[in-house]
Amino acid sequence: MDPRVQQFMAMIRAKNPGENEFHQAVQEVAESLIPYIDENPRYKHAKILERIAEPERTIIFRVPWLDDKGEIQINRGYRIEMNSAIGPYKGGLRLHPTVNLGILKFLAFEQVFKNSLTTLPMGGGKGGSDFDPKGKSDNEVMRFCQSFMSELFRHIGADTDIPAGDIGVGGREIGYLFGQYKRLKNEFTGVLTGKGIEWGGSLIRPEATGYGATYFAQEMLSTRGESLTGKVVCISGSGNVAQFATEKVTEMGGKVVTLSDSNGFIYDPRGIDKEKLKFVMELKNTRRGRINEYAEKYGVEYFEGKRPWSIKCDIAMPNATQNEINEEEAKMLVKNGCICISEGANMPSTPDAVEVFLKSKILYGPGKAANAGGVATSGLEMTQNSMRLPWSREEVDEKLQVIMKNIHNTCVKYGTKEDGFINYVDGANIGGFVKVANAMIAQGVV
Repeated sequence: MDPRVQQFMAMIRAKNPGENEFHQAVQEVAESLIPYIDENPRYKHAKILERIAEPERTIIFRVPWLDDKGEIQINRGYRIEMNSAIGPYKGGLRLHPTVNLGILKFLAFEQVFKNSLTTLPMGGGKGGSDFDPKGKSDNEVMRFCQSFMSELFRHIGADTDIPAGDIGVGGREIGYLFGQYKRLKNEFTGVLTGKGIEWGGSLIRPEATGYGATYFAQEMLSTRGESLTGKVVCISGSGNVAQFATEKVTEMGGKVVTLSDSNGFIYDPRGIDKEKLKFVMELKNTRRGRINEYAEKYGVEYFEGKRPWSIKCDIAMPNATQNEINEEEAKMLVKNGCICISEGANMPSTPDAVEVFLKSKILYGPGKAANAGGVATSGLEMTQNSMRLPWSREEVDEKLQVIMKNIHNTCVKYGTKEDGFINYVDGANIGGFVKVANAMIAQGVV
C-alpha cells in the first residue's frame, strides 16, 4: 500500500475504531484520491479528504415501540449527515439487524460521491435502525416507523435532509414515516423520497436503481463495441433492485439466469422471463416468501447457502448487499468468461475482488457510479415536489438515461489510463470528489 494512504488510514482507524466497512470504503477512495490530491495541492492544503471523511453531524437515538403482544421493544436509530457542500443531505434509511454506526458511515461516505456524480444538487447522508421488518405485522412496522420518525423529524426537512428507502424500507415504510412526519410538522413537503405515486412520488423511482445499473452496464459495454443483446447475466438479490434490473436486462435483449436471497440462489438456464419475474415480484413484495419457492415452481436448481458467482455468465450484477463477492468468487467470474460487472448494491465486492477485476481489465462499474440511478431519481422526485408538478414515466426514464450517460462520461474523463483502459473506480472517485471539494473550498472552513 502507498505509504501516504497507509498514514491516512492509520488516522481514520484511530478515530473510528471497529468500523470495518467504513475503513474499507474510505481506503478504496483514498487509494484513488491521494495521488490526485498530491497533484492538486489546494485540496491537500484545505484538508478536503480529512474533512469529507468526518461526518458533519451524527445523530443516534432510542426507538421504543409496542409489539402485537403489548410488549415494549427497543431499537437504536441513526442518521449520519455526512456532507452538505453541494446540497441538502440525501440518502436512504436502512432497517436491518446488521445496521450499526460503521455500516451507516460507510454508506453515507459513498453517498457523498454518488450524489455528486449525478450532477444534481444533493449532499450525502444515510440512516436507519437495527429493527428487522421481516416477520413483523404491518401494525408493528407502523408503530416502529412512527416512533422512529418521532425523533428523526426534528433533524430533517425538504431543504435540510431528505431520507429515502434502502434495505428493509419500501413503499409501506416510507408511507408510515411520511404520515408521522406530516402529523408532527403539520406540513406536506417533499421531505422523503420513494413516496407513493398518489401522494408526491415519482414514476420510475422503484425501478430506478435496477434500471440505472443496467443502463450503466450498456454504456460500459458500448466502449468495447458490445451490447446487452444475447448476453447471459447473473444477478444476486431478489428485492427491488434485482427485480427491475432483471426486467430491464430482459427488455434490452439479455438473459438473466440467477436470483438469490439470504438463504441461497436459484439457477434457471432458460432465463427469467416476464411471467417468471411476475411470480418473483408477487413472492417477494406481497407474500414475502423465500426464493427457493421459485425453484419448486419452475423445476430449476436451488443452491442453499450459496451465492450465484460460480455460474458461467457474460455479465454479473451484484444487487444484494456489501461484500458479497470475495476474491475467490471474482476469480471464478473472470475464469468463466465474465466481461462486465455493474454493481446495483453498495460496495458488494471486497477490495481483493475489485483488484481481481481491475487486473483482469474487465469492465467494472463500482456501486457509487453504477447504482446512482436510484438517488438520481430521488433527486428528480424532489424537483417534482418543489414544482408541485409530476412528470410522465417517459420523461423520468429519459432523464435517468441521460444522468447515467453523464456519470459514465465523468468516469471515462477521470478514469482513462494511458493504455486506454478505463478504471471506473478512479473515475468515479475523482469525478465525485472534484465537485464536492471545489464547493467546500468556496465555502471556507465550515
